[in-house]
Amino acid sequence: RRNCRGNPNCLVGIGEHVWLGEIDENSFHNIDDPNCERRKKNAFVGLTNLGATCYVNTFLQMWFLNLELRQALYLCPSTCSEYAAGEGIPKDKDYEPQTICEHLQYLFALLQNSKRRYIDPSGFVKALGLDTGQQQDAQEFSKLFMSLLEDTLSKQKNPDVRNIVQKQFCGEYAYVTVCNQCGRESKLVSKFYELELNIQGHKQLTDCVTEFLKEEKLEGDNRYFCETCQSKQNATRKIRLLSLPCTLNLQLMRFVFDRQTGHKKKLNTYIGFSELLDMEPFMEQKNGVYVYELSAVLIHRGVSAYSGHYIAHVKDPQTGEWYKFNDEDIEKMEGKKLQLGIEEDLAEPSKSQTRKPKCGKGTHCSRNAYMLVYRLQTREKSLTVEVPAFLQELVERDNCKFEEWCNEMAEMRKQSVARGKIKHEEVKELYKRLPAEAGSPYDFISLEWLQKWLDESTPPKPIDNTACLCSHGKLHPDKISIMKRISEYVADFFYRRYGGGPRLNVKALCKDCVVERCRILRLKNQLNEDYKTVTNLLKITVKGNDGFWVGKASLRSWRQLALEQLNEQDEDAEHSNGKMNGNAQNKDESNEEKREEEEELNFNEDIVCPHGDLCISENERRVVSKEAWEKLKQYFPKAPEFPNNKECCSQCKILEREGEENEALHKMMASEQKTSLQNLFHDKCRPCLGSWPQETDELYIVSQFFVEEWRKFVRRPTRCSPVSSVGNSALLCPHGGLMFTYASMTKEDSKLIALIWPSEWERIQKLFVVDHVIKITRTQAAGADPESTLYVSEPQLCPECREGLLCQQQRDLREYTQATIYIHKVVDNKKVMKDAAPELNVSSSEAEEEREENKPEGEQDPDFNQTNGGAKRQKISHQSYITYQKQGIRRSTRHRKVRGEKALLVSANQTLKELKIQIMHAFSVAPFDQNLSIDGKMLSDDTATLGSLGVIPESVILLKADEPIADYAAMDDVMQ
Repeated sequence: RRNCRGNPNCLVGIGEHVWLGEIDENSFHNIDDPNCERRKKNAFVGLTNLGATCYVNTFLQMWFLNLELRQALYLCPSTCSEYAAGEGIPKDKDYEPQTICEHLQYLFALLQNSKRRYIDPSGFVKALGLDTGQQQDAQEFSKLFMSLLEDTLSKQKNPDVRNIVQKQFCGEYAYVTVCNQCGRESKLVSKFYELELNIQGHKQLTDCVTEFLKEEKLEGDNRYFCETCQSKQNATRKIRLLSLPCTLNLQLMRFVFDRQTGHKKKLNTYIGFSELLDMEPFMEQKNGVYVYELSAVLIHRGVSAYSGHYIAHVKDPQTGEWYKFNDEDIEKMEGKKLQLGIEEDLAEPSKSQTRKPKCGKGTHCSRNAYMLVYRLQTREKSLTVEVPAFLQELVERDNCKFEEWCNEMAEMRKQSVARGKIKHEEVKELYKRLPAEAGSPYDFISLEWLQKWLDESTPPKPIDNTACLCSHGKLHPDKISIMKRISEYVADFFYRRYGGGPRLNVKALCKDCVVERCRILRLKNQLNEDYKTVTNLLKITVKGNDGFWVGKASLRSWRQLALEQLNEQDEDAEHSNGKMNGNAQNKDESNEEKREEEEELNFNEDIVCPHGDLCISENERRVVSKEAWEKLKQYFPKAPEFPNNKECCSQCKILEREGEENEALHKMMASEQKTSLQNLFHDKCRPCLGSWPQETDELYIVSQFFVEEWRKFVRRPTRCSPVSSVGNSALLCPHGGLMFTYASMTKEDSKLIALIWPSEWERIQKLFVVDHVIKITRTQAAGADPESTLYVSEPQLCPECREGLLCQQQRDLREYTQATIYIHKVVDNKKVMKDAAPELNVSSSEAEEEREENKPEGEQDPDFNQTNGGAKRQKISHQSYITYQKQGIRRSTRHRKVRGEKALLVSANQTLKELKIQIMHAFSVAPFDQNLSIDGKMLSDDTATLGSLGVIPESVILLKADEPIADYAAMDDVMQ
């Protein structure tokens, strides 16, 4: 039954059903039985999958069941110095294998004699340097590991150990070429460790072997150069099997390269194979024993070459029984389950599946088998392999650790059960006495705490009733719905056992809160009637001095304000305390909400001036009658009160007069300055360094920022503050030297400075405070070549600070984050010129300046600069001159995207490879098909960062794709 949440007397459905009646002991803990992790009798040991290492696990189990290989590995001497000295391995020291052989022999020893259901092969995988999260090509792994093992064992002195890989897995075949003209036979003998068989177009394994050995004709362009004939001749070539190993590995080439997509794909065709394979018909010499028995089938489940799962069907050489090895899980295959090579696919490619062919006795067929392992048939008894003493010691040590773990888990289960039984008895006893009988003492307690007490998974915390208290420190009436009334006897037990407080008994109910709630409810019900009354009273004209001033905005929305205020008071219970048994509200959030509420104007505050008095604007207020005001005061008792004979604020009147005088003064000042500095106001009348005027040899410099701020004031004198200082310190370094060269002022830095005529400079000195005089003088000898003209600045350039500024600018271009670059795809080898997307200069205009003027007043401060593009600039000071210059020389031109181009967000520290992956998702061009260049320079080092390659914000990188390839954007599974 469900609990009645609004009823404090309902104690049903709060979690008690878990404890009433008989309880299974296993419900008192969440610890699995450690014996489930114990190896069963006569069972094999599994291997943990470390993420995507199932392909490694299948080969390890197959090699472990090769008894000759296992015995040879056990004979490898240990490099462990303690054991080599005969001292044994110290118990306080963990065994750490040093070589691949030691890792493999220790792993085999654990697989043979461990008490665990499965073991962890992470040491072996780590020693090979494999990525546990990435699935590798299983066939390639087998080849590489066998080569590594053979190379490692070649250093052993014992020939049984040194030659075990060759004896078990190595065979010989010859490439034989026969000249059709003279019959000369050329033979090239080669070793093999597995035969790679093509399965396309075949249904039986023997057909695949036949194709592998079939004769090939060498004709036309492929003719063979015969040493005897001394000329190119038609010939035939084929493979001849010379000798076969004890263990014959047959690789079925299921994973092939698809030329259409440029990627590997899996062939899901059925191939039939028998449990007995007679290789004599395929041998050159027919006088040997070549009958093989099937010993293992390695299987890939899944339809894709890039994902799936690997398992193995392997025969126990000692009993002849088959087992399925699937990581930790090992299952015996018998009866109907004995279907070798058959496993359900992880994902079906389509509804129409190829039907499995019928197989006779002793034959099987599979569309997932990728490797078949055959063992030479022999009448000899199966080999018995014993674990060497030092390895057995290590296995027993691991078994002891496992037993300790099992005992620890069993003890934890036992303790959990004991605690659960005590809790069970406690709940059964107390729940009967939980309801408070009529007329008996009682306590209120939080429903949430009661539910946690009845929750078996979490031990209850101390009781915390603070969240249910009102502002008077008693139980809030609105919190009754989340409280439960329990008997005093049970409450005494809870507070004695778990602690906490404060206790809330019958005296805890708050009468003051009930009275306040009733007042609010009455006002809510009365609001609509009062609204009509006030509306009618407002229609009456007030005579004499009996009325009161009320804001027009407050009158328009008083009913809404009253309703919101009543609702807030009504809901105060929910926000009065933000804590319930540790579940605390975010104090910062609640404080922020309060601040926002305080910023909103309350009733009649719209006619209060900044000095707390009646505002001077009569358009914003009106007089209402005494009766209307008294009605409104019932809802807004704290509203500011202004009788209609109240005088306006005297300070506001003074400020109003001063403001009018200031506006007039500003207008007059702006008019005078505009008339006096006509050339400064109009760009066309200003001199230019690029074409120095002939009529003067001296020009003065001010910052462009000063000019722009002054123009704003002249255009809008009533809205903008007057400019008092030229502020040339922004153009100088801390040492007082100029930060710009003459050449830079004619080009990239020209937007930061303004040139002034000498006559105009005299007027500027009279109108503004000039902190630093900056001028440029032209000197030219009479009759000299114009190219020999010298330009001298005063003060002179500071070379150190200028160099530091340039270095800082270059560093900033190399240390960006989240900057935009553009990728332009070149189509059909058409040459794309660098200026195909011309950069457009964004010049300032009066419209933009007007927009700037409408910004907040804080941005009109003379120290708050605006570039032509409208970007914010930091305050100018001697300490931040580099920052100012860095911001100031930022390009005002902006790259405009053209067709075939996409914008990407990049950072300077990301690699070229990461950029190529971004480009792949944007253009559907795979990374290996991308040819990237910038400014004619090819970008080829995938590990290099974009900053080191010279890629800066707004750069355009050209992309040339090798060839169109299918939709790479839909290749998420491939990338994975």
